[in-house]
Amino acid sequence: MIHKNDIKILTELLDLDDIKVISHRLHEGIGIILKTESKKLDANCPNCGTKSHNLHQNHRHIVKDLPFGEKPVFLEINRRQFKCRKCQKPFSEHLDFVRKKRTYTKRLAHKTIQEVLENDIHSVASKGIVTTEEIERMLKDASEELSESRPLNLKRLGIDEIALVKGKGHYCAVLIDLDASKVITMLSDRTKTVIAEVLTGWGVEVLERIEEVSIDLWQGYKNLVIELMPNAQVVADRFHVMTQINKELDTQRKREKRNVEELIKKTKLAADKVEYQQILEGLKSSKYPLLKNEDNLSEEQVNKLIQLKSVSPILKVMHELKEKFRKIFNNTNDWYAGVFKLGMWLSRAKIYFPKSNNTIIRWFDEVIAYFDHGTNSGTVEGINNKLKLIKRSGYGSGRTHLIY
Repeated sequence: MIHKNDIKILTELLDLDDIKVISHRLHEGIGIILKTESKKLDANCPNCGTKSHNLHQNHRHIVKDLPFGEKPVFLEINRRQFKCRKCQKPFSEHLDFVRKKRTYTKRLAHKTIQEVLENDIHSVASKGIVTTEEIERMLKDASEELSESRPLNLKRLGIDEIALVKGKGHYCAVLIDLDASKVITMLSDRTKTVIAEVLTGWGVEVLERIEEVSIDLWQGYKNLVIELMPNAQVVADRFHVMTQINKELDTQRKREKRNVEELIKKTKLAADKVEYQQILEGLKSSKYPLLKNEDNLSEEQVNKLIQLKSVSPILKVMHELKEKFRKIFNNTNDWYAGVFKLGMWLSRAKIYFPKSNNTIIRWFDEVIAYFDHGTNSGTVEGINNKLKLIKRSGYGSGRTHLIY
């Protein structure tokens, strides 16, 4: 028996204009399904604008909505067809909260895009709410809808890129207002020419007011900032640096697993085979416990990480260094402390993360700029002079070693 109070509360919680919940059910392993109806009894013809009450047929289908806590939420909506008396043709009613031919609500698309910009497509898709294909569709829709107006109060700009189609090498560039956490525009391509055309369209006044630009580790973006935004400090996106560290860590994991598998094949001693099998067992299924943020591990993943560290001293140290790097950026707000902590990290990490170490040294100015959000054209020169001094006298020269 469905109580009216329950329906009223669910309608209020759903919070969609002119939409009411008429029933609900919970499916184990699937989620909450809310059956909805429009409160309106009519719809406007998209061709002539005439209001019609003449219902032609119902058309029900399921769309995904924002989850409720840990439970996925699905809406069984009814996009009714009406018949226009003037045009004498049937038409589907317009629903503000979901686009036609989409399997998700607009607000779920908006939230998903924000998550993608903060993480990446595959990590968002791994949550199981939306698929990779749906995310790609959301991004394409957003690129068509976003306004091309000039961002008049922009001070901190983010330039990022997203793969539109997995494995196809097709990327689009995304320009973000970092202070407002808002997408300014999404471009059809990520080339320097395409981005420069949009930026120059904003005008010199807008570009000269930009104080900071966050980019991935691509020289083309850096050159673009230097050419067009004379007062901006270039900042390396910490998540791209973290991605490189994780990639190097995972490469070592795969290398150790292959080596142990080869040893098992070659050894003839039973005792050695048992020992190698124990090591292999610790290395198996360890990718996500190793690469995922330690704070976010489940109990099962924590136990797997402990097992992995017990069989691989190298991966143990590398994991600790990876977590240390992440915490430096999460917990450090002072520029001088950031330089010191990162310098100590580099002095130890160069043995275990040679590629990442070299990348960070090459982009050291931009990586360290992350700790100084108050950068302006007057302080950039001072910062660069300090960094040159640090790199000459510290870890960069190879003669002075910092204690970790």
